[in-house]
Amino acid sequence: MSPRSASVNEELRRRSRERLLQSTVELVAERGYEATTLGDIADRAGAARGLVSYYFPGKRQLLQSAVHRLMYLTLYAALEREPRSACGRERLARAIDAVLGLARDEPLLMRTHMAGILTAEGFVQCPEQQRLAELLRDTVVRYGSADPDADYPLLRAQLMGAVVAILLPGAPMPARRLRAELFQRYGLDWELGVPPDGGPPGGTFPSYSAHP
Repeated sequence: MSPRSASVNEELRRRSRERLLQSTVELVAERGYEATTLGDIADRAGAARGLVSYYFPGKRQLLQSAVHRLMYLTLYAALEREPRSACGRERLARAIDAVLGLARDEPLLMRTHMAGILTAEGFVQCPEQQRLAELLRDTVVRYGSADPDADYPLLRAQLMGAVVAILLPGAPMPARRLRAELFQRYGLDWELGVPPDGGPPGGTFPSYSAHP
């Protein structure tokens, strides 16, 4: 049997890494961070325990990469869903709704992720985070930003702040109110993206339809 080519080996490594990342979000969402071990993740992924350590220095870094992958996949699906749109304002609205939706749909996972970012290890720079950053920056560019290098980090900070506010134990902010604040900040019509049932808070919302 001839040895596998470099491209085949690379594809196998990519698939193994993807399985580990997917298994991580599944298990942490089901059991919580502390109750999930690296061995559990390897077993769910059908991988050797040593493979986890080969790709990731520790569980915290693995979780951040896994959540960044989930965020990228969720954001990409929202931006590319039918009917597809080239409108920068529609795409920004979809991006905001996608991130707020993750906080709503995966509270345990996202709360654990945000808590991890605030630890001593801080923000993990990984391929998944870089892909997410590129997609969000492209959204800012299409929205019409004159300075995306400044506006992208601001959008990221605002989205992170909104997620924390939704998930804050004991004093959560309603996602609808946070959506309204972000939409007004960026001059987005309430009907863009995936508006929640019931209309905007207070029953009125300014129209920005004349904006580019």
